[in-house]
Amino acid sequence: MADQSDVETALVGLVLAAVYPDGTTASSVCNADCRIYRGWPLPGTLEADLAHGVVNVTVLPVNGTLQNTTRFPYVWQLPPDQAPTLTASVAGQTVTFAGTPQLGQLAGVIVNGKSYVYTVQTGDNADLVAANMAVLIRANFVAIYSGTTVTVPAATRLIGRVVAGSQATREVRRQRQDFRLTCWCPDFATRDTVAAAIDLALSQIAFIDLPDGTAARLVFRNGATSDRAEDAGLYRRDLVYSVEYATIATENQPAMLFGGGTLDAVTPYLG
Repeated sequence: MADQSDVETALVGLVLAAVYPDGTTASSVCNADCRIYRGWPLPGTLEADLAHGVVNVTVLPVNGTLQNTTRFPYVWQLPPDQAPTLTASVAGQTVTFAGTPQLGQLAGVIVNGKSYVYTVQTGDNADLVAANMAVLIRANFVAIYSGTTVTVPAATRLIGRVVAGSQATREVRRQRQDFRLTCWCPDFATRDTVAAAIDLALSQIAFIDLPDGTAARLVFRNGATSDRAEDAGLYRRDLVYSVEYATIATENQPAMLFGGGTLDAVTPYLG
């Protein structure tokens, strides 16, 4: 699910790309060093940065602007079926695993009617899947492991399969929150250059991608400029953007690896 912190992190990334369009190894749009981060700046650190010509850009939620905008039905959504990246093939009394397994995929072998299932773990490869499968089979049969293959000499019926499960998602809430992007600069020219670059970049973006795979709606709200005399050496500009994003619940949907059954004919009841 996407959290407020995920939105802030995404905004930091967008600001970073706007301020450093050629990457952080190249110069910024204002030819000065820029710090871009979440939260409110520490006064002492900010003063020191400004004294050395370092720009700060902060991303912070605006208190009191969070609104519940939930309006869609709670419906589970299933992604398209995904083909497993691991395969299992059988030749005689040997099953061979191949490909690059992914976390959560299920590898299964049936030996003479008895099934054995292994769930792929992080870091597994085809060799490890075969080795773990051999360990499972050895509880009942002799299993010879070699590389990506497992041979069961006693097998008169051998089946090998791999399936990939899926993850269902459901939107359980939607909310809108304002976020303040503040440019803290050592002079007005730097402030104008940095703020204009950020505003132009974000104004061209309608949706921002979040880590949970959803997209959040981005809309400009307002802004403000501050050049107060008591803040000598500080030139500030705020850009406020509204972000509407969803809270998503997820649930694993396992795939059937082995299954079977029969359907009996039923005489309909006619009343």
